[in-house]
Amino acid sequence: MASISNGIPEKTIERLSEYRRTLLSCHQQGITHIFSHVLAGIHGITAVQVRRDLMLIGFSSDTKKGYDVKVLIDFISNILDSENPVNVAIIGMGHLGQAITRYFNSKGLKLRITASFDVDPAKIGTTIEEIPCYPMEQFEQEVEDQDISIVVVSCPTKEAPRLVVPIINAGIKGVLNFTSTRLNFPQGIYVENYDITTLLEKVAYCVKEAEENNNN
Repeated sequence: MASISNGIPEKTIERLSEYRRTLLSCHQQGITHIFSHVLAGIHGITAVQVRRDLMLIGFSSDTKKGYDVKVLIDFISNILDSENPVNVAIIGMGHLGQAITRYFNSKGLKLRITASFDVDPAKIGTTIEEIPCYPMEQFEQEVEDQDISIVVVSCPTKEAPRLVVPIINAGIKGVLNFTSTRLNFPQGIYVENYDITTLLEKVAYCVKEAEENNNN
């Protein structure tokens, strides 16, 4: 299993992010404590996995009345978040790019979308949720001026490979790729290739297998 540089497995980082979203929802509802088996049930995993994840990041608590929700939120935030907000850009302002932009900045995270980019003249110069859309010709300059560290690639799949060199040249540190083309970068740039087609086919296969087993 792959690990981040501090030794925490990537899957654990993903679950910690999911735990925090659940805990924030609980906090908003006035829930002050939560047991590991309740948190586990919400996420479809075991209580042992929840406890293992929290032990891995050094969290311990009096579990007789469950985890203190606010304390655990703060503890996970100290693990996941940078000290200062991290600026993010979207490349490709089609329906997916627009949806991500509208959704993301309302979540109150230390990550914030500050710019978007496209090659379509109809999109350049427009704003969504006060986020301006720039031409790709300004990508490297805006990344430098706005101190952007992460890009989300949501452009058409055939255009994605052309972005590798500009992303490297701009000094981007992390890439979330939503296209069906796997993008590879040199060491020092972390990339997460999120292939929706592959994931959907995986779900379809599991559905097919379940139906076949039920018919046998």
